[in-house]
Amino acid sequence: MNYRHAFHAGNFADLHKHSILLAMLSALQGESPALAVIDTHAGAGGYDLAGEMARRSGEAQAGIFRLKAAADAPAVFQPLLDGVQEMNSGKSGDLYPGSPRLIARALRSADRYAGCELRDDDADLLRKTLAPCANARALQADGFDTAAKEAGKGGRAFIVIDPPFERPDDYQRIAATTRAVLSRAPGAALAIWLPIKDLETFDAFLRAMETVTRDLLVAELRLRPLTDPMKMNGCAMVMIGAPAAVDPAAAEAGDWLAARLGEPGGRSRVWRT
Repeated sequence: MNYRHAFHAGNFADLHKHSILLAMLSALQGESPALAVIDTHAGAGGYDLAGEMARRSGEAQAGIFRLKAAADAPAVFQPLLDGVQEMNSGKSGDLYPGSPRLIARALRSADRYAGCELRDDDADLLRKTLAPCANARALQADGFDTAAKEAGKGGRAFIVIDPPFERPDDYQRIAATTRAVLSRAPGAALAIWLPIKDLETFDAFLRAMETVTRDLLVAELRLRPLTDPMKMNGCAMVMIGAPAAVDPAAAEAGDWLAARLGEPGGRSRVWRT
């Protein structure tokens, strides 16, 4: 695959995804004595926003740097901002944590995290990122297969799915993996990130997911009207088994991002099926 998250680290979609992901993790910890988290597409675990790939895209400048400079950022972003500050040793640096690092730092002693990554270079970086974390491990493995086979071992399953969407079957594999996870671990929670380029693809995915489960919480963010399907015009988090506390947190994050980072016509919406 050619996708490298370093080009996109710290952009608006990361702010939406990571703030909601951490809110859901915290809410699940309030319900379950032990969580077994599987991150199907973990990436490198951390990114240098001063690096060539991040500078080439410039997406972080319109994302995390805008958030850090904002005086009115709502509380939902604080766990993410704390993770950024910790990675930069309390200084105003250019490092940005991915979901593996953000989740690992929030684990309790009874929780476990497994991050899956297939790329050799990113898998090596992921191992280094997670090495200091006793409850977290890096796997160079297919994340979809791992989630389907390992869900629920060692605690309540919490599956994080964030593929690069370069394969034509990624949407189908998400639905199939969700079905397999829920069959193996009916009480599992899932957090699925999606790009929004056009409404047809997004709606088709939601219809497919509704054949798997009716327990969907959808947090949709559009920064611009869906007039150019070649652009990532927005993103969404589609969640299963999300506690009620996640709804207002997702709304708080999306509303602020749409208002502060979006174009006219942008919007945020949170609903349950």
